[in-house]
Amino acid sequence: MLNVLFICGKNKLRSPTAEQVFASYPGVECTSAGLSHEADNPVTGELVEWADLIFVMEKAQRSKLTEKFRRHIHGQRIICLDIPDAYTFMAPALIELLMSKVTQHLPAEA
Repeated sequence: MLNVLFICGKNKLRSPTAEQVFASYPGVECTSAGLSHEADNPVTGELVEWADLIFVMEKAQRSKLTEKFRRHIHGQRIICLDIPDAYTFMAPALIELLMSKVTQHLPAEA
């Protein structure tokens, strides 16, 4: 099982959408969190250590994550999806972007 963590700013729109979209993806267990102090589910060291693969939505989030959680990162791949904060929760365009950018990094469906 591949543990996947999706991260955005406030964990309200992009990362929860990604979590929901990939929740039933074969061979993947996923959750989401946010880097802002206002996040619905804030990123923790434990979440970072749990993850095998981490997706951030923006380059600044990758920098903030690696700076704030440096001691919890132990070889996990951190991939920036370059998805701006311009979508609503479960927006079809956001789902399409996530499918095209995330799927290539996940195990092939059986």
